[in-house]
Amino acid sequence: MFEVILKKGKEKAVLQRHPWVFSGAIERVKGSPANGDIVKLLNAKGDFMAYGFFNDQSRVALRLLEWDENVIVNDMWFREKVGAAVKSRADILADGNTNTCRLIFSESDYLPGLIVDKYNNHLAVQILTSGIENVMPVIIDELNNLLKPESIFDKSDASSREHEGLQTTNVALTLNSPPENVEVKENGIIYNINIAEGQKSGFYCDQRDNRKIVASYAKGKKVLDCFSYTGGFTLNSLHNGASSVTSVDSSALAIETLRENIKLNNLDAAKHIAIQSDVNKQLRAFREQEEKFDIIVLDPPKYAPSRSALDRASRAYKDLNRLAMLLLNDGGLLATYSCSGAMNMETFKQVLAWAALDAGKQVQFIYQFCQPEDHPVRASFPEGEYLKGLLCRVIG
Repeated sequence: MFEVILKKGKEKAVLQRHPWVFSGAIERVKGSPANGDIVKLLNAKGDFMAYGFFNDQSRVALRLLEWDENVIVNDMWFREKVGAAVKSRADILADGNTNTCRLIFSESDYLPGLIVDKYNNHLAVQILTSGIENVMPVIIDELNNLLKPESIFDKSDASSREHEGLQTTNVALTLNSPPENVEVKENGIIYNINIAEGQKSGFYCDQRDNRKIVASYAKGKKVLDCFSYTGGFTLNSLHNGASSVTSVDSSALAIETLRENIKLNNLDAAKHIAIQSDVNKQLRAFREQEEKFDIIVLDPPKYAPSRSALDRASRAYKDLNRLAMLLLNDGGLLATYSCSGAMNMETFKQVLAWAALDAGKQVQFIYQFCQPEDHPVRASFPEGEYLKGLLCRVIG
C-alpha cells in the first residue's frame, strides 16, 4: 500500500477524526498511487494515522476512511458501511407513510463522496469522489442484496466531479431504468418524480420534516411557496387546509409536475396558482400589485457554494428576504432556508436582521429548522450540516 506523509504540525484534524486532508498538509507521497487508491497516512515521524482515498487532482487530497491500523479496508468494510447506513434509516420508512429518504449521506455515513437516495423501489446515486467510483461495483452489489430495487440510476452530474478528475454521468446502473414518473410518498403526501431528468437526484427529501412543520400553520392562510420545485411545501399546505397557495418556480417541468401532484393527491386545484418565473422578479411584481400573504416560504438554491462566495451570497439572501418581508401581512410568517454549507446559522440570522431593517420590519425568530435524521451530521465533520432555516414572525 502506498504511503502519504503529513507535514509536521498538521496532525490535529486527523487525530480529531476529520475526514479531509488538504493537499497543502502533505509533505510527500511515497510511490505513485492512482487517483482513488486507498493509501496509508503517516505523521512526520512515520507513525500510522489513518487509511484514506487518495486524489492528487483534488484540493482535498485524502478522504479518510479508517483510523484503526488493524482494520482492513476491503470489500467487506464497504459492505458493512452500506449496511449500517441502510439499517439506520429503517425507522423513517417503518410506518409506510414515507417511502423516500436519503439512505447514504457521504462523509456523515463514513462513505466520502457517495449519496444514495431511495424513491419507493428505485435508487438514485451520486458518486462525487474517485475512490467511491472505484468501489461502486461492490456498493451496487450490496444495495441490490439489501434492497432488491427495481432500478439504480447514476445521477453523478455534479460539477464537483471535475475536481476529482471525473466526467459527469447520467445513466442506469442496472438492466432496468426508472420509469419517467416514479410515485413516492412522504408524510402521506404522494409525489410523481422524474429521477433521470429532475434536479439533483430527483427530489429534495431533506425538507421532509420542515414541510410538515410549516404546513401546521397553514390552515385558512394565504401561502406563497417560492422556489417551489415539484411542490413539497405547496402540497403539504393545501393538504393542511390553506385557503390558497401560490407556487413560483423558474422550471416549466417543475411547475407541470407540481400540477400533476395536486391532482394525484386529490387536492383542490382551484385553491392553487402556479407561476413560472424568476422568484426575485415575481416578488417585485407582487409588490407592485400590492399582493399580501400570510405565509411565505423561501427555499432557494445554494447561493454560497464556498466561503469565498459568502459575501455575495449574503447580499442575495438579504435582498430576497427583504422582498418577502414586504409582502407579508402584519404578523405573517416567513419560513426561510439556506442550503449553503458556508452560511452558518449565526450569519443567517444576521442577514435576516439586515433584511428586516431595510424592509422597516420587526422580526421574531420562533423556530429553527434543520436537516432531518437521514441527513445526519457527524460530530467530527461539522461541514455535513448544510441546511438551516428560520420561521420568522414579521411585524409591521
